[in-house]
Amino acid sequence: MSAWPLRNLVLRTPRLELRPDDDEGLYELVDVALAGVHDPSEMPFYVPWTDNLPNDNGMSMLQHYWGTRAKFAAKDWVINFLVRRDGEVIGTQQIGARDFGVLREVNTGSWLGQSFQGNGFGTEMRIAVLQFAFDHLAARIARSAAWLGNHASTRVSEKLGYVHDGTVGVAPRGERLEHVRLRLDAADFVRPEWDVSVENLAECVQLITS
Repeated sequence: MSAWPLRNLVLRTPRLELRPDDDEGLYELVDVALAGVHDPSEMPFYVPWTDNLPNDNGMSMLQHYWGTRAKFAAKDWVINFLVRRDGEVIGTQQIGARDFGVLREVNTGSWLGQSFQGNGFGTEMRIAVLQFAFDHLAARIARSAAWLGNHASTRVSEKLGYVHDGTVGVAPRGERLEHVRLRLDAADFVRPEWDVSVENLAECVQLITS
C-alpha cells in the first residue's frame, strides 16, 4: 500500500475531475480564492477565512489544507477534493466523516471561484461526492449546511433531496446568523442521468470505511 493511499483517487463527472488536494494544486486553489469567492459584503462560510486572504496572500489557507491532510485518520477523516474543469482548478469539494464504519454518515462542504459560479458546477461536484459516498462507500446519510437566506445554496440542496434538520446560531463576523442544517438520506437522493466514475478506490477504501 502507498504511504499516501489517497494520491491516486479520482472522481470524474461529465465536466469535472476531482482529486484529493496536493501541494501544486493548492497553489492554484489559492490563486482562485485570491481572484474572488464571494461578494465581500457577505460571508457564506462558517469560518470567515476569506477575510484574511488579503493579509497573508493565502498562507493561512494553505496551512489549513495542509493541517487537514496531516490529521487524516481512519476514524476521523476529511478529503478536500480539488475540482478541475479542462485541467484548471476552479474550486474545492470537501467530504468528511467521524466513526464512518459505525455511523455511515458524511458531511460535505464546497466553494467555487466567483468567475466559475452560475454554471452548475457546484451541483455537479456535490453530486460526485454524494454518489461516491452512497454508492461506493455505503454511506446512509449525508449532511450539509447553509445560511438562512442563502437561497442559491438551499435550492441546490433541496433539488438533490435534502431536508431541513434544524438550525444553529453562529457569528462569523460578530453578528448572529442562523445556519440551517441539512440532511439527505440515501433513499431520498435525487439522482442525475449520469453516474460518477471512481478510479483507484481499492487503494484507500479500507482507510476511509473502517
